[in-house]
Amino acid sequence: MAIELKRIHHVAYRCKDAKETVEFYQRVLNMDFVLAIAEDEVPSTGAPDPYMHLFMDAGMGNVLAFFELPTQPEMGRDQNTPEWVQHIAFEVASVEALMEAKKSVEAEGLDVIGPTNHGIFKSIYFFDPNGHRLELAANTGTPAQMADLHKVAPEMLEEWSRTKKAPRHAAWLHEHDD
Repeated sequence: MAIELKRIHHVAYRCKDAKETVEFYQRVLNMDFVLAIAEDEVPSTGAPDPYMHLFMDAGMGNVLAFFELPTQPEMGRDQNTPEWVQHIAFEVASVEALMEAKKSVEAEGLDVIGPTNHGIFKSIYFFDPNGHRLELAANTGTPAQMADLHKVAPEMLEEWSRTKKAPRHAAWLHEHDD
């Protein structure tokens, strides 16, 4: 029997300070603080490891969660992965909404990169207080463009797997005037 997924239940990341993290996501991204779970032992392993587990409403049933782990070594990031790779991307309604969001995030005193045109969406990037890179994206692709990308995806993956060089099937995504 094949597994039938309904949606992502939640995605969890570590945070440095639970209260600061909740307040940031409420203030900057207008997320509702859904619930908190706190334990002195890890339910799945029984290991003694106190934690605060936070759940934030990211819209449309999507949940972004965080763990504060006060007895663990200070959190860091994977030093072998560039900081632009690992990120959390949220969709906004339009390019206009993206530009308004950029103004709002900059008003918080945060450095914002973008908008960056990815051909089928435009994005801005900034960091949360934990060092997690966040992306806000507004879709701009047409149904035909999306269908074309879906069609060439297996060929691109196969070519990448063989050569480890960027296939040119979808080069048009970043060949445009802004």
